[in-house]
Amino acid sequence: MRPSLRRCIQQIQRAPPAFVFDIDGVLIRGPTVIPAARRALAMCEGDNPFNRKLPYILLTNGGGVSEQQRSAKLTQQLGFKIEPEQYIQAHTILKTRVQQYRDAPVLVLGGKLDGLRQVAHEYGFKKIFNTLDVLAWNPAVWPFHQLNSAEKAATHPTNFTQTPISAVFVYHDPRNWALDIQVLCDVILSEGRIGGPHVPIDQQKSPVELIFCNPDLLWKSDFPVNRLGQGAFKAAFQGVFKALTGAEYPHVQVGKPSEATYEFAAKVLHQRIEQLDGPHAPSRRIYMVGDNPESDIAGANAAHWESILVRTGVFEAGTTPRHRPTHEVEDVEEAVQWAIHRELAIR
Repeated sequence: MRPSLRRCIQQIQRAPPAFVFDIDGVLIRGPTVIPAARRALAMCEGDNPFNRKLPYILLTNGGGVSEQQRSAKLTQQLGFKIEPEQYIQAHTILKTRVQQYRDAPVLVLGGKLDGLRQVAHEYGFKKIFNTLDVLAWNPAVWPFHQLNSAEKAATHPTNFTQTPISAVFVYHDPRNWALDIQVLCDVILSEGRIGGPHVPIDQQKSPVELIFCNPDLLWKSDFPVNRLGQGAFKAAFQGVFKALTGAEYPHVQVGKPSEATYEFAAKVLHQRIEQLDGPHAPSRRIYMVGDNPESDIAGANAAHWESILVRTGVFEAGTTPRHRPTHEVEDVEEAVQWAIHRELAIR
């Protein structure tokens, strides 16, 4: 077969594009749906020149609730069915840590009351505690906050001197930075036994694993100026820890733009493609649509995906991003249109 003919056949067999969408600043802004989002998803659901559904998933550094809850809310907001399997939060990847820590006591930070305890239980963890539990056990841990009735009702107090914490997962943005930084330092410096003697980090035999799920310093809400994210909490904790010990504490970082998160997302997207097109679906180009050059674009570029930067979120139009996208557009509708036209041109 002549090379030119083979190339034509390969182009004819080429599948339509697949999409990975960020949420905040791309599909919604605070509680408000960005108008272009519904038109973009309509194209992905079949209103396109391919006359077929285009596979897509949602990849966010947000979190704080279960995938089932969030996908149900997004379904109502966007007007299109979002399956839980299409929705990846910053902490969804922690499902891969269940086998390691299923029966070990773990500390979960972030979210409201004990909401993330329920999420962690759904993932498969069995012994889950939070900083409100610690404060209920011993109010002297942080005497500047008294638990209200709702907080007390949500606690599972235990004797933490007899309950060694094996790992700390910062699922979502903490609500009380002061309390959480204090407890986090207590856990790490005592090798997991809160209230126990401090052990120098270089002498610890079983150091506590610390995992942050979202590195974003800033995120876009419906407030006119960007808001501090979990990355700011991490910087605050590490600053305090370094002041105490002389060095930052080693940690694992997941969430965009980490390689682990993009590899996880690629597997989820592949499963979605198989659901739509069967197990032998041809390979296709992946387009990441995001508003944050430091997370969405940096991660997509490192994963060798196509990256599209929109101007409806964190990115400020007229500035030059440190991580350059494949293409820059006004909004998510224009992003999907551009990707579809590009694939048709290649075909």
